[in-house]
Amino acid sequence: MFRNRQSGFTLIEMLIVVAIIGLLAGTAVGQYKRAMQKSREALLRENLYIMRSQINAYVAANGEHPFDLETLVIEGYLREIPVDPVTRSKESWITLQFLPTEEDLSLEPGIEDVTSGADGYGMDGSSYADW
Repeated sequence: MFRNRQSGFTLIEMLIVVAIIGLLAGTAVGQYKRAMQKSREALLRENLYIMRSQINAYVAANGEHPFDLETLVIEGYLREIPVDPVTRSKESWITLQFLPTEEDLSLEPGIEDVTSGADGYGMDGSSYADW
């Protein structure tokens, strides 16, 4: 009359569930990595924009280019030199020097632009050094 029936899942059912969980976890990890790279790139663009605008503000106020990024900190244009979010270092910034022309020898050399020292390419395919 009554069968001795055991309740539970079969091995096949367990394997299917584990496979589905593995697929979902793999997709989530991929999405997470892309989101992290996208946020680092957005922060890099923002840091470059801020430093470039402060270099321009320094030139407009002082009539000369800052000697280095530390000058912007000392003069109060930046609180601190930002960390390059791709290389995770403050020392990886590459400063492009302003060299006076023969017509403008009265100006002192200094920095006129800054780029990232990060190797590699962004998600849009352009080199970080070109940003």
